[in-house]
Amino acid sequence: MRFTLRQLQVFVAVASQGNVSRAAESLALSQSAASTSLSELERQSSCQLFDRAGKRLNLNSLGQQLLPQAIALLEQAREIEALFNGKTGTGSLAVGATLTVGNYLATLLIGSFMQRYPQCQVSLHVQNTANTVQQIAHYELDLGMIEGDCQHPDIEVQSWVDDELVVFCAPEHPLARRGEASMAELCHEAWILREKGSGTRLTFDQAMRHRPAPLNIRLELEHTEAIKRAVESGLGISCISRLALRDAFRRGSLVAVETPELDLIRQFHFIWHKQKYQNAAMSDFLELCRSLTTGVSRSDQIVLPSLR
Repeated sequence: MRFTLRQLQVFVAVASQGNVSRAAESLALSQSAASTSLSELERQSSCQLFDRAGKRLNLNSLGQQLLPQAIALLEQAREIEALFNGKTGTGSLAVGATLTVGNYLATLLIGSFMQRYPQCQVSLHVQNTANTVQQIAHYELDLGMIEGDCQHPDIEVQSWVDDELVVFCAPEHPLARRGEASMAELCHEAWILREKGSGTRLTFDQAMRHRPAPLNIRLELEHTEAIKRAVESGLGISCISRLALRDAFRRGSLVAVETPELDLIRQFHFIWHKQKYQNAAMSDFLELCRSLTTGVSRSDQIVLPSLR
């Protein structure tokens, strides 16, 4: 072969960083060594892989075709290296999760996975749907677990489990005594909502699209725990996943408000790049997630094993 794994490693790093010096730093190489490696790859293949704009390097069409195959080859090489080192080859896994999934499911799922595969290195990145999709599209994450919609042409989307949002308020709120509200009544309340770009906000806005009047949105927050504290303090009402409210409903610190006019059902999904190589860690983690949710009709009914 006219190329080496090191050359492909440098190519992938430059594609990710858009700059040779930053790529060299990420690989603990000198800038000259990284630059030479990339130049040799292009010279030996008689192909240019980047368009140069000053110090910025942007993948051209050939480079874009090469990138997923180079990433897959490097991941397979790491599995081979693990086998040579006497390990199972499970390798490493970078998971992205949206806030509801990340805070209330993913940490426990990853904990269970790591108990089964203690040699596997797993990283979890919790952020909103838009950011998770972007990182999957740029091969910065292996797998995403999202609560929002994904229409990206390069990303595979597979359904996982249903999730339901629910309107809720503090126990002292007038709606708590009634336990139910019409859409017209909801329009007169002060709202504390997730930020735009989150899957929760997208589902809520879709459900409320036929509202008779504008909403009074008092606060937009990025974290569900902050929203729960604000509602408990009497600042307004909100709407997030029942999964995130299980403990609060049991304690009675928050109260569900049923909304028969609203369709607040959505799905959690797995996402990954269509050209992503599924290593053993990714395949085993997906299998674990699916096995733990078999027969479950809604996310708040999931019972996860305790971690010891």
